[in-house]
Amino acid sequence: MNHIQRYLVDEVVVDYAAGIVDRREALRQLGLLGVAAATALGLLSACDAEGGGQPSPTSSSTTEGSTPGPTLPAPTATAAITFAAADGRTVQGAYASPSAPRANILVVHENRGLTDHIRSVAGRLATTGYAALAVDLLSAEGGTATFADPARATAALNVAPLERFVADMKAAITELLRRNPSLKVGAVGFCFGGGMMWSLLAAGEPRLGAVAPFYGPLPDGANFAGSPNAAVLGVYAEFDSRVNASRGAAEAALKAANLTHEIVTYPGADHGFFNDTGSRYNAAAATAVYQKLTSWFDRYLA
Repeated sequence: MNHIQRYLVDEVVVDYAAGIVDRREALRQLGLLGVAAATALGLLSACDAEGGGQPSPTSSSTTEGSTPGPTLPAPTATAAITFAAADGRTVQGAYASPSAPRANILVVHENRGLTDHIRSVAGRLATTGYAALAVDLLSAEGGTATFADPARATAALNVAPLERFVADMKAAITELLRRNPSLKVGAVGFCFGGGMMWSLLAAGEPRLGAVAPFYGPLPDGANFAGSPNAAVLGVYAEFDSRVNASRGAAEAALKAANLTHEIVTYPGADHGFFNDTGSRYNAAAATAVYQKLTSWFDRYLA
């Protein structure tokens, strides 16, 4: 397994431990991810032996207060668009922009694909003043909308090559620059999309001026030297012990590449806290991190 595949399997196990999915559904989802029945049973039994429940809180020397400021802005409506990848494939996305945007922003979805929630993230960024494009990394499979079962969308992401994801994100950056050639480019991704942010940085993307991975898995041996212009805001959650395990390695890789960066950890928050349609949504942390994110983009892109 690569780091993304390990992450997707762990996501199901953690959801089971937290009581978000029951045993039957967890076994079904692990099966869709190609995990053998005996292995899946062992993973879930290990959770049972540990008592299940929420992941244990972790400490951090760097934490960011989560006192809410203004509420999240209402999203602008997004429009479905298509554009070409470098190899000629058609890539789908959702685009929104004010009449005079101050920067381009790529948005990358969680492990369920391009959902209404991710469209709303692009729409909120447009309301705030950015041209935002949420890319659908399931475009080669016909798009997220072709999957009635969200778990099957995750399974499709699990078997798709990482190189294709990187190519489609780069194509989305090209599309943003085609629409707004005078503007700098930033990117933000959540969960699986947070991992895509780290992977895009590791693949090398000098057009990126600012990047914000939200609680995403870090590639093994990450080297970000090919993305020398990116100012990186790494976002973590206090109770997300699984992803937090790679936080130190992420900071070390950013320092090794001499990238401007800040790592923030939101107290009282868990994995996926920004998703207002999910069970772990934390309104206080979400409003605080949105202000932090847009200030970061303004600082390094505007």
